[in-house]
Amino acid sequence: MISVEEAIALVTQHAQAKSETEFVSVDKSLGKTLAADLIAPLSLPSFRQSSMDGYALNLHDSNSYSLTGEVKAGDASNPSLQPGEAVRIFTGAKVPDSSNAVVIQERVTKDGDKIILEIQSKIGDNIRQIGEQIAEGITCLPKGHQINASTIGLLKSLGMAEVKVKKSLRAAVVVTGNELVEVGQSLEEGQIYESNSAVIASALSTKGIQDITHIKIKDNLQDTISQLGDALEQNDLLLISGGISVGDYDFVGKALQELKVEQVFYKVLQKPGKPLFFGKRENTYVFALPGNPASTLTCFYIYVNLLIDLISENSDPGLLRVKLPLAADYPNPVGRALFLKAKVKDSKVEILDHQASSTMISFAEANALAYIPTDQKENPAGSLIETILLPYGS
Repeated sequence: MISVEEAIALVTQHAQAKSETEFVSVDKSLGKTLAADLIAPLSLPSFRQSSMDGYALNLHDSNSYSLTGEVKAGDASNPSLQPGEAVRIFTGAKVPDSSNAVVIQERVTKDGDKIILEIQSKIGDNIRQIGEQIAEGITCLPKGHQINASTIGLLKSLGMAEVKVKKSLRAAVVVTGNELVEVGQSLEEGQIYESNSAVIASALSTKGIQDITHIKIKDNLQDTISQLGDALEQNDLLLISGGISVGDYDFVGKALQELKVEQVFYKVLQKPGKPLFFGKRENTYVFALPGNPASTLTCFYIYVNLLIDLISENSDPGLLRVKLPLAADYPNPVGRALFLKAKVKDSKVEILDHQASSTMISFAEANALAYIPTDQKENPAGSLIETILLPYGS
């Protein structure tokens, strides 16, 4: 059995970056990694823009201005203003070339076709200048950036329909267990609804992976060998849920050995997720994850997420880790490293109830995992602990 730190080091050591790239629709790029620096094809804004509802002015020495017209957002008009003249203008509208300031409407008294300013405006007031956000030709985002919702908004603002990204992995999600039943079927005594495949597929989608094959294997050695063999041939990443322990009906380990999958490590001194397997056959990576749902998701966030980032050459691999103080005492008497479902609130880490590896309700509430190393026995309130921020926490 190895430590968490050794396991992370081995994942990092065996991850090989993929060189393949592809162009994908911006609409389908969420979670993918930029394969090249993003160079702005135009300036944002591309014209002088009003940042307020108010009046565009051609400044002069008086606070009184003659109102000569109106410019709405989307108008192409460019009225010519003489000093002392103004037009009504709205947020996002093009500021006339002859205007050198915008005054907010709340600072104006309107009297017929005249307006009176409460205070004198200055050149440039409330005008977004051309390229103020981004200048044409600059590098907006570097190669290796993982595309998020804000990135998609930026790409759309730049008029981009496609973006060059690292080619996504083909992944297979395998679940094992005779007791598992698909949602929609009636449960017999001793059966449970299968959820791990949906959990894993959802987590994969946050990494931009959409090419996902779902495989269900009954607890039978020959079926396990056959179906895992096909999956190894057809995918870059194989994620197996359950069947990796040493029970009489746990056949995954035997099948992987039969299929000549190189074992990088098996079993990590951690809770949850001790019976974790990581291996490789040629260019396909294999994680055999523990069957309990919370263990599965914890191992995904700590190890699988890191592997995907490294293969994709993400510039910030792995989830963000920060040091934060504990909200209450939390001892570690178990002799293993702990990954605890937690909530960051008011700059402190609250350890949630329901920490069992089979329990997902606390994960649904969590926005972080609190990491307590094996040798960190006493953890009083206020002590700083490593806190791993989850990508889609509450």
